[in-house]
Parts: sequence; structure tokens; C-alpha cells
Amino acid sequence: MANAKDTISTCLGRNWAMVDAALEGMDEETLARIPADQCNSAAWVLWHMSRVMDTFINARVQDAEQLWVRDGWAGRFGMAVDGEDRGVGWTADQVAAWVPPAREVQLGYYDAVRSSIQQYLDRADEDELAREILWPPVPEPRPVAACFGQVMWDYLSHGGQIAYLRGLYLGMGWHR
Repeated sequence: MANAKDTISTCLGRNWAMVDAALEGMDEETLARIPADQCNSAAWVLWHMSRVMDTFINARVQDAEQLWVRDGWAGRFGMAVDGEDRGVGWTADQVAAWVPPAREVQLGYYDAVRSSIQQYLDRADEDELAREILWPPVPEPRPVAACFGQVMWDYLSHGGQIAYLRGLYLGMGWHR
């Protein structure tokens, strides 16, 4: 019988494989391309999903400093060191004005966050996943595993958005 850790790991692994495949062949211009007004670029979506998970896994779950701050990713992105800025609530104008860094920086942050999540999961046992934390917008403490469920729907949908944009611009190379 699968446990919470197996379910979380399977979902994340499948999403990472899809995103990795989608990013293959996407150069900086393609990553930065905004398909229409009121839409996000693949680069912005990758940054946003990485920021959300960095905040979740490091600040909220482990009560540690985010990689964004600790490892200087904010500076590499040319952005302010603001641990709460994850793109949530940005206007379409803010998204359109955002200039992504070099592809290597984008992928470096995504990989660093992924590694941080994997390291946490490698150490986590059922007691850890049952530990209660606060994860807004729900005001009551909930088990870490339940909070993973809340944040993963967002993470998985953003992975799908990147795959869709890859397909739109370059064809279906995202599916393996």
C-alpha cells in the first residue's frame, strides 16, 4: 500500500520529468515569450513555481531560510531579496515587464529547489509528514502531507502550463 511519501514522490517525479522534457529545446527567447496579453511566459511560470515550492519546503516546512535568499538566487534573477515575493498577485503589466535571467540561472534555481525538496523527502518519515504546520490560506494547522497536497495542485498545474507552452511553440516534445 502506498503511503503519503510515496504518493508525494510519485507526483513530483512525474511533474519534474514532464517539465524537464518541456524545457529541452526551449532557448531564452522561447522561455521569455508571452503568448498573449494576460498570459505568463514559461520562464515566469518556472520562476513562480520554484518560488512557491522554495517557500513551502524551506520556510514553512523546515523553518529554514529560503534558497532564494540564502543562496543568492534573488540577485542572480536581478530581483529584490524578498522572501514573500513569489509572483502571487502580480498584475499582467508586472508579468509583462519582468525580464527573466539567463536560461542557466532559471534552470539552476529550479534544480536547486527540486534538490531541496528531494533531500527533505529522503529524510522525511511518516511522523514528519504527520507533523502539523500552518500553510495559508487555511488558518488551522494541518499535517505536512496535507499541505503538500494543497501546494502540489499548483505545482503540477504550472508544470502543465510549461509543457503546453513548449508544445505551442516547438511541438509536443514534452511528452515521453
